[in-house]
Amino acid sequence: MKILLTNDDGIYAKGLLALYDRFAEKHDVTIIAPDRERSAVGHGLTIYSPIRIKKINDHCKVNGYAVSGTPADCVKLGIVELLDHKPDMVISGINPGANVGININYSGTAAAAREAALLGIPAMAVSVQGFITDHYADAAVFAEKLFEKIVQRGLPRGTFLNVNLPDLPLDKAEGVIISRQGASALDEYFDQRIDTRNRTYYWHGCDLPAEIEIREIDENAVLNNFISVTPVRCDMTDYSLLDDLKTWDIGGIIE
Repeated sequence: MKILLTNDDGIYAKGLLALYDRFAEKHDVTIIAPDRERSAVGHGLTIYSPIRIKKINDHCKVNGYAVSGTPADCVKLGIVELLDHKPDMVISGINPGANVGININYSGTAAAAREAALLGIPAMAVSVQGFITDHYADAAVFAEKLFEKIVQRGLPRGTFLNVNLPDLPLDKAEGVIISRQGASALDEYFDQRIDTRNRTYYWHGCDLPAEIEIREIDENAVLNNFISVTPVRCDMTDYSLLDDLKTWDIGGIIE
């Protein structure tokens, strides 16, 4: 099958190459990924500057393109322009650091999978807990097995799977939980500092929320060494409020 790989950590990131090594044995794989780290850029698109690409040579071990834009740019540019065929699936990752809870909104890894889903391509985003890991190969094995399930069962248009694994060998994980996205707010702060020219600058930081007891929430699943698989919809309509909102007589505001 034809697979497009991307990420938000740059084209030479270890997690991306682990996916390439795993899938290239059996599939037609193309990498289209940022030419540098693009973490936490969300679903941003490049519209006020040109997007430049560089074809990666064979001696670099990968078949693909380094792109000056965002992860969402990579997917959109790849599907609309660079590829001579639509991929059967887009896989984004493997990201170092879990993308769970509200962080899904900021994640470039998740945004790349979301862009594919918006374009009607089945997709998944794959992340591993912890920013330093030796278990990319294990995560790639799980991604391959989940890929086979998606091929068999399909995904609804506009939905992608957000996958987060504990930083463990695959056989040491407690199991798989089909989870929902957590909504706990982070304890955020800005560390104020002074540079060598006596100018103020800030480093953004945050503390993780307290552990949530509900096992089916993605954050808690990974903290308890389960693999979390969350279906994420591109349609952000709050259907629980839709009918109630119609009773507000908002139309009367302009009368």
